[in-house]
Amino acid sequence: MNVTFRQLRLFMALAETGSVSAAARLVHVTQPTASMGLKDITDAVGVPLYEVVARKVHLTQMGIELTKTARAISGEWEAFEQQIDGIKGLTRGKLKVAVVSTAKYFIPRILGTFCSKYPQIDIALEILNRDGVVKRLEENLDDLYIMSQPPLHLEIEDEVFMPNPLLLVAPKDHLFAKKKNIDLASLKNEKFILREKGSGTRMAADAHFKTLKFRPVVRLELGSNEAIKQAVIGGLGIAVLSKYSLGDKSDQEGVAILKCKEFPIESSWHIVRPKGKKLSPIATIFKKHLAQQAKDWR
Repeated sequence: MNVTFRQLRLFMALAETGSVSAAARLVHVTQPTASMGLKDITDAVGVPLYEVVARKVHLTQMGIELTKTARAISGEWEAFEQQIDGIKGLTRGKLKVAVVSTAKYFIPRILGTFCSKYPQIDIALEILNRDGVVKRLEENLDDLYIMSQPPLHLEIEDEVFMPNPLLLVAPKDHLFAKKKNIDLASLKNEKFILREKGSGTRMAADAHFKTLKFRPVVRLELGSNEAIKQAVIGGLGIAVLSKYSLGDKSDQEGVAILKCKEFPIESSWHIVRPKGKKLSPIATIFKKHLAQQAKDWR
């Protein structure tokens, strides 16, 4: 089987874009050249790797396996290049990080300090809901993944690096806003606004309520922390939100953090990667940077 590294990159582009023309643009070749290259790699492997249905490319099982192999090879090569640069006294290359949406309130700042220290490193940051990050983790698309609720169905390496307290918030003029010792049972008739099912915040809140045998009356389920804050300010109910989604004092105008005995929920931020995945030199440096930044914040 004779397959070139350039052909593997083309096939990875096809898997990423789902289109021959888009893959061609991604690797900077013409569409006829891309089509010929994909035919050559299919002929070399000897089994169908993809099919086109309604102008959309669908990988076969062997195509999916080839994509995983190509990504592994590409990752090893990038790590090798980074090691050579390290020997030469250079720190350059690409770092790929996927984070859940709530992490967008602090990860860009950490990346900013990292880029200031290592300006020759290119950053690819994906901000998605938890399901999207887990899917990328399954496909091994990034160097590191940051989330508050790591998946249980995957073999992963998981390291806690920072607390993620979940707070109970209400409108500023809420009846309980100035009370100092609220019991959760007193909120049984309150309407709750919660994150969508499947999000890390929602999973932690549901588990907490279940442990306390408390059943919140859910008025709304929303997929955005910002939307939830606005709904709370609008008087639609109370909510469970990460401390980091509230930002600084100016961002908290219109909302009050309730002093409830059963809150905050103790949660954490995790750095996750597939089990056995060897970190590139740059990913290793960034992981240390994350830990140091978290320590400084604490």
